[in-house]
Amino acid sequence: MLIRTIYAEWMKLRRSPIWLAFFALPILPAVMGTFNYLQNIGILQHEWYSLWTQHTIFSCYFFLPAIIGVYCSYLCRLEHTNYNWNATMAAPVPVSCIFLAKFLAASFIVLLTQVWIGVLFVVSGKLLGLTAPVPSELPVWLLCGAAGGFVICALQLCLSLVIRSFAVPVGLALIGGIAGLAAQVKGVGVWFPYSLM
Repeated sequence: MLIRTIYAEWMKLRRSPIWLAFFALPILPAVMGTFNYLQNIGILQHEWYSLWTQHTIFSCYFFLPAIIGVYCSYLCRLEHTNYNWNATMAAPVPVSCIFLAKFLAASFIVLLTQVWIGVLFVVSGKLLGLTAPVPSELPVWLLCGAAGGFVICALQLCLSLVIRSFAVPVGLALIGGIAGLAAQVKGVGVWFPYSLM
């Protein structure tokens, strides 16, 4: 039952406009982080590590929560239109399977997003002419970011399932990302879902 539900979610995503957000939105924090690195190159002396800090400042707190909000809102969008929840809930599928399938689909896209962010990071460093080797910790950094993204997926799915609007959960994700930065500064980021990335 769960496999069929996951397949149904994946069919929704195959030709959806969500892939435009997947490819385009991570480019913005990569460009902003690279530009910020160039502006502070006198202070930022650790090449790849310094570049990573600049990329993650913009992506983790401003763009990635909103991107995850877009993913989750889109996964719930079809059910919110034309009374599709009635048909979904009348199907012989447990509610837990529906939520889990949506969560796994969103988490898989978040994992792919992290891979894309890693590619953009390496390309940015090569364009800047960084001579040191790419840090061997990069896959761990990306997996840790994905794990934090999975937490945001669970929260955003709950919001998207309850709120019928597409934009409101995305806006809440953006606010959550900014609040996550504030929570991190206050030292309580480990307790706030949007700070975990």
